[in-house]
This record gives sequence, structure tokens and C-alpha cells, in this order.
Amino acid sequence: MSRFGDATAVRRVDEGRYEAVLDGDYGFAEAVNGGYLMAVLDRAAVDASPHAHPVSTAANFLRVAKPGPAQVIVDQRKAGRTAATALVTLVQDDRPVVDALITTGTLDADTEPSWAGPAPDPAVPPLAECTEFLPRTGERGFADQVDMRFDRSTIGWLDGQPSGSPESRAWFRLRDPHEPDAYALALAVDALPPVALNLGTKGWAPTVELTWHMRAIPASGWLNLYGTGRLLAGGWFDEEVEVWDSAGRLVAQSRQIARAGR
Repeated sequence: MSRFGDATAVRRVDEGRYEAVLDGDYGFAEAVNGGYLMAVLDRAAVDASPHAHPVSTAANFLRVAKPGPAQVIVDQRKAGRTAATALVTLVQDDRPVVDALITTGTLDADTEPSWAGPAPDPAVPPLAECTEFLPRTGERGFADQVDMRFDRSTIGWLDGQPSGSPESRAWFRLRDPHEPDAYALALAVDALPPVALNLGTKGWAPTVELTWHMRAIPASGWLNLYGTGRLLAGGWFDEEVEVWDSAGRLVAQSRQIARAGR
């Protein structure tokens, strides 16, 4: 398996019971990224399901997940011919960390959409016109694992000049040889910096609930991420992300509610 595949692997120890080792390189300052956690939960849900893909994941983040051993409990609620649903819980230190209601199905890579809306406008600029974030020499972490190239017009907050519009656009791929799949999409929908940073918020913005949908099997190559928001009020903000593949297809979409950084 790839580096990412190893990092998100789960091992079945009993019916509906799995073990995992959470990798701190997919996080920030000892807090493991929520998209990475969903990839781990989705792997367990698919392993316990008769279907091949996590088509819907609705995750509530109850506590900060830490690097190290964890357990995943899969409680099957329904198993049908077209879909199966399970309540999947990530546990550390005998406490639930993430609860996710995950519906699995089997998508056909050859399916053509009956109707599809247009891609977001403006588009992510060409790679050569985007800004790459590189980790400092010897520093490990999320930027070591994920290659992202950002639309410069959406990262003014880095220089203390937030745009005033809750938007973020970037190219995305894993740095190791792991082509896009369902689990890479789970990571991608939570990989952008919080769109609220462009509204002047600062600091860590913890996700409270995130729902993502896998819409198609992605083609190989770079993914395009488009993040937007609708409302920042009372310390809460929303964020919607669309993921488009190299063939120009919408392959994933998400919406989350989060606390604004302070």
C-alpha cells in the first residue's frame, strides 16, 4: 500500500470491531485532521459492508483525536442491495472521538451523468500560477503528506490582507504515489484552510460536524478544490467544498459547521 494507504489502514479484530493507528503526520500540532479521520472510518465501514464505496459520511467530531492507537466500532443499521448504512465510532482512551453515520454503495466508473451543473467560476488558475506551501527542512506534518497549490487571490490572509470573501481554491494531490480514490476524497474535502480566514478570523477552527458525499470514482491526476461559505455569526461559520477531478467531473462535495478561530 501507499504511505496514505498504510496510514488509514484498519485491522478487523472481531465482528464490527477494528484497530487503527492514527498517524500524526496527517494533522497539526497533535490534532489529527478530520478528513483523515473520516478516511479511516470509511475504510472500516466499507470493509464491513457488501458495497465498495462510502457514498455518504456524516461525521460529528466530539473530541480532538491524537496520534496513536484507536478502535473503530461499526454498528450495522441496514444492509440492502443498493446501499448499506452503519453508525461508525472512533474510540480513544475508552471515549468516543468521532461518530459517523456512513452509507455505502457501489459506484460504476463508466456512469455518465444525466445532468451536471457547471464547474465553479472562477476556475483554479494553472498550476504554474498558484502558490505551493512547502514545509521547512526537517519539519513533518500535513504539508509533507499533501501537495496543494493555492489560488493566490484566496490566501491574502497569510499576509494579513484577507480578501473579505469566504473563498478558497487549490489544486490537491497526495505526495506519495496514491491515486485519487474514495479515501483521498475524504481527506480532500477537509484539506483547505478555513474559508473564515478570509473574513479576518485567526487560529485553529475546529470542525463540529461535516457531511461529505462521494459522487463519482475520480480519474487519476490532480484534484481541484473549491471552498466557499455563507455565514459567519456568533463564532460559527459554514464551509462548502466541491472536488473536481482531472476529467472535469464533480467527484465529491461537502458541507461543515465549525467554530471560528480566535
